[in-house]
Amino acid sequence: MDTDQDHPVLPFQLQFEKPVASQIKIAEWNPEKDLLAMVTNDSKILLHRFNWQRLWTISTGKCVTSLCWRPDGKAVAVGLDDGTVALHDVENGKLMRSLKSHAVAVNCLNWEEDGPFLPAECVISASYEDRTSRFFPPAPRIPRMPGLVSGDGGFMDDNEDFPDLSGSAHQRFNILCSGDKEGTICFCIFGIIPVGKIDIHNLHISTKHVDTPVAYHLKNASVSKIALSKDLCRLVVVCSGELVKDSADTTNTHHLGHNGLGLHSLVLDTSIFRRRKNELNQVAQQASNIKDLNEVIRASLSVMRKQWSDAMHAFHEKFSSLSNLIMDNGLDSSPQEEFLSLLGGARTSPAIHQFLVNSLTEAGVKRISKAVGTAGKELQLIVLDHVQPAAEMIGFRMGELRGLSRWRARFKGIGLDAKLTNSATERAGMFLVQIERFQRVLSSVNEQFSNFFSWLLKCIKILMAEPSDQLQPFNTELVIIFLKFLYNQDPVRRLLECSVVEDSIEVDSQTTGRVKELIQFGGFLDCKYLQNTLAKEFELLETSFNVAFHMPSTVISKKILCEDFTSLFPLISIAKSDIVNIPSSIAYYKDASDTMANQSHQCGWVDYISFGIPDESLPDISNCVGLLRSTVDASVDIKTGYTSLESILLKIPDGYDLVDLYSYKESEIILLLNEKVSTSESSANAVMMSLRGSELPFVTLTQSTCLSTWILHELKDSVVEIKIENEKARTIPNLVVAPLAVSASRGVACVFTWRKSALVYILEEDEEEDGSTEEEYVALTLNK
Repeated sequence: MDTDQDHPVLPFQLQFEKPVASQIKIAEWNPEKDLLAMVTNDSKILLHRFNWQRLWTISTGKCVTSLCWRPDGKAVAVGLDDGTVALHDVENGKLMRSLKSHAVAVNCLNWEEDGPFLPAECVISASYEDRTSRFFPPAPRIPRMPGLVSGDGGFMDDNEDFPDLSGSAHQRFNILCSGDKEGTICFCIFGIIPVGKIDIHNLHISTKHVDTPVAYHLKNASVSKIALSKDLCRLVVVCSGELVKDSADTTNTHHLGHNGLGLHSLVLDTSIFRRRKNELNQVAQQASNIKDLNEVIRASLSVMRKQWSDAMHAFHEKFSSLSNLIMDNGLDSSPQEEFLSLLGGARTSPAIHQFLVNSLTEAGVKRISKAVGTAGKELQLIVLDHVQPAAEMIGFRMGELRGLSRWRARFKGIGLDAKLTNSATERAGMFLVQIERFQRVLSSVNEQFSNFFSWLLKCIKILMAEPSDQLQPFNTELVIIFLKFLYNQDPVRRLLECSVVEDSIEVDSQTTGRVKELIQFGGFLDCKYLQNTLAKEFELLETSFNVAFHMPSTVISKKILCEDFTSLFPLISIAKSDIVNIPSSIAYYKDASDTMANQSHQCGWVDYISFGIPDESLPDISNCVGLLRSTVDASVDIKTGYTSLESILLKIPDGYDLVDLYSYKESEIILLLNEKVSTSESSANAVMMSLRGSELPFVTLTQSTCLSTWILHELKDSVVEIKIENEKARTIPNLVVAPLAVSASRGVACVFTWRKSALVYILEEDEEEDGSTEEEYVALTLNK
């Protein structure tokens, strides 16, 4: 008869162990699906299902330094060492957007969306209806490159839809935060619209809880971890740096020791994201859609340049042989003069006769005519189906932003400037005029090329004494115009290229005068816009839009201030490059004890900062983990809303080293420990264990001391020793390495061993020692 003693129960049910081809340096679970994104040491990004089926692998070509998921789990943000933040599609890993917000490596990322817990009036005001669909058909997509001669007129690739980053797929307002190794933090709405940028070196840090406030600032700072609160009101930042006194402050102060160099915690007031969420959402929706439409136009112009360039290359390559034939025959004339002589009925020179009959031939004329004609038609289709609709929608959306900017009471506070939006709206109108001119030029050039080729076919037939009655008629005057103005010139390319030396188009004085007269009737203030090419006008349109939307980012950045500061522990002999590897985690939890807030549909929040402490930072006590807990009442302004600030030091058991940690749900901390061994070859085990923060004896801190001393000095006399046998812990028969990947929403953890294997555990279930339940859980998760 079986008994409980026959089948011991182990905490954390082990699902499986799988090999990994390369050591993993970053791993994050998808918040909505059972997917795990991993980054290898050689910066390849892998996406696996829970059952370890690999969905895709991509290589960015650059060093990946951070990673996080979009809250809906449909995109992953990747931080690179060159300061770029790239967004990839969860379906196939395809790059959707990239934004170079930083100048140096992006150390950390955090993507948060507004929750459903806000007061009812905020939820109602956050609703936003995009009116564009009332007046326009669906937005055009990026065209693909069709065949030049094949006559493939399709420009849409059904398998490459333009990714939607701000539309109906995720209406909820969200913000992507990124921090770099030189202390810069950036905020982007929907991950693509910059809405704030701060340098923590410039933050004013003050001891506001003492009778004589003292001003500080950080020097040589580097951001290692960031977390935006669920209500978007506060950002917790863990950073390294040297805390120094402002030179303008002459008051006496306590000194932290070690030149103030250490790991610190900052709380930034980002409540403007909540207070002005509706306004920011409306502006960001319009701005992000305009960015999408700009991408459509940019890609369309690129396709058009390639199409036309290939056609003109085929034309000039074939007709360049005529110049050589003229020289070989000792003639002192140009190809145009030879063609004009032929058109005028003069004697046909041997060079032009040989070129038409032997080099070009009737088949060659038809082939080149088809290439140029097809390219011309394809350019017309791209303009009609992609460029013009996108430009019209940009004009409408800029008009919407222009209207919002005049509501100064609501939108001036977020930096939407009426003058800048007026300028961008005007540029959108100018671009539409340039599109109309391009269409007329393209139509004229196509007609003249077609007429020229019809004449050449007639000439070849006559020279070969063949009947020509069935050929298309031609216009002699158009042939003359073509030879004088188009044979060696390319007005279509000139309008499409922005890099040509002379990109200024001559405009007659009469037209310029009429443009100036139109100003009196509400015309464009820039009277010289007709001198720009189509490509140049698009550049100016993009620049004016970027300038208009840079103002909200500038205004909002000035309203993000440091509201609280805590010095965690000193850094004595740790290199700056190694600071980012110090285990740390930040998590927010709803304060269930705040009954009054719950009754008013608001909630208090508790944020946990857990961090490993280097031994040299606390010589008296080694091998410790620190926890910092602060509570904020959402019904009170953030500046005065702190109800408590508590901390605790936990002593890791002798014989173990901390590998990594993670703030799990409901204030639970997951620790990953390795047995101390002399060499990595020795037989040793690891331990994964959980601690409930709510059950730990936290020590209340006085906020007046958070700047004058390290919290370690306040807590070293009340260290709590962890006893593995008293906690929920599981032994792992291998040494493990960071990172520890934990999914709070799914209740699973992935642990990587130094032998390049991955072990996946279910944190909410225990396991009988001889049991096997992997198949059951995999079958369940594959349906999610």
